[in-house]
Amino acid sequence: MICFVIMGFGSKSDPYTGKTLDLDKTYLNIIQPAVRASGLECIRADEIQEAGLIDKSMYALLMHADLVIADITTYNPNAIYELGIRHAVKPYATIIIKERKGKIPFDLDHSRIFHYDHMGDDISATEADRCRKELSSLITTVLATNETDSPLYSFLSGVNAPKLPEDEYSYLIEKLAKEEKYIFALREKALDAMQNNDFTAAAKAWEKASSLAPNETYFIQQQALCTYKSKFPSPNTALNDALVIINKLNPDGDTTDPETLGITGAIYKNLYRNNGDIEYINRAITYYRKCYLVRSDYYTGENYAHCLELKRKAIQDEEEKVYAKVEARNTRKSIIRSISEILENNIEERVDQKWLYATLSNCFLAINDSENALIHETNFLNLNPVNWEIDTFNKTKEEILNY
Repeated sequence: MICFVIMGFGSKSDPYTGKTLDLDKTYLNIIQPAVRASGLECIRADEIQEAGLIDKSMYALLMHADLVIADITTYNPNAIYELGIRHAVKPYATIIIKERKGKIPFDLDHSRIFHYDHMGDDISATEADRCRKELSSLITTVLATNETDSPLYSFLSGVNAPKLPEDEYSYLIEKLAKEEKYIFALREKALDAMQNNDFTAAAKAWEKASSLAPNETYFIQQQALCTYKSKFPSPNTALNDALVIINKLNPDGDTTDPETLGITGAIYKNLYRNNGDIEYINRAITYYRKCYLVRSDYYTGENYAHCLELKRKAIQDEEEKVYAKVEARNTRKSIIRSISEILENNIEERVDQKWLYATLSNCFLAINDSENALIHETNFLNLNPVNWEIDTFNKTKEEILNY
């Protein structure tokens, strides 16, 4: 028996909450283990996707799969479209799931939806365990009852579902089993290279994945990120190449996507570090500030404050210098309050623990609280960050000490 999973992949931003969620964590921590525990083979849409297009194999699976799970979190248009096809061709055996926060599309707000809580970068161990058990139980029930869950077949009587000849479906499944899962394999290769600090190889893998799925923003974002981190063939060239890549997602300069804004801000910040041109830091401030307002994210906020201080050090206008100092200090105090609240609630389950501590350390250092800065730097180092993470932390710390 086959379960076909339709969903976005990689990090996506919810248009209503502004929260960025790593949907791969949903798949790996909840959906895939729950499906396998129920005795089904699990196939994810992007594992068979070629050139970013819905093809014959996709239609066949939507029509014939024993079960379809559709994650509509962040309102990925492909997932919504594919869910509509499934509802049109199959009266039953479709489960809709969604992250708890945010709006439910009007046409689906009457449907039964399985909810989960996502932290953004990951899902807590407790929540993942709960969801795996409850989703597995729901799968068993749905397959046993064959209760109608398609709005089309619920509201219109006498409609007959289309059929795909069994021999054609068997041929398609056999064909898929023999083919390389191009996009899935490339994504795993890129993530592994990033983990090993080989950003040149990672950038090439993301570029190839992007060529196969040109409308997938996540691949473009990751390609830009790894390109500037690769420093190949030189730091400045890499940064300018990365800027060309990320600007594909923001040709008119009006994007509100947090990931695109954050990566663009980082590129301009590093261009300023390399060249000292004040316009680069002005642009970094613009992008980080916009991202912070959209996302209220501590990491983006610290970068916004840090760029204000870098600008303050470089300019002569006294009023601007005062504004930059006050705004940076107020932003950091707000971040300290926000992270302190997080630390009071199950910090052990946060996958971003090291960055919480690193950000706190630099915030305290910048407001001249060296005692708390040292405490949280120690907490950061005790979590065994990899070399590039330590380098990132130390670079910011060094610049703070030189304000």
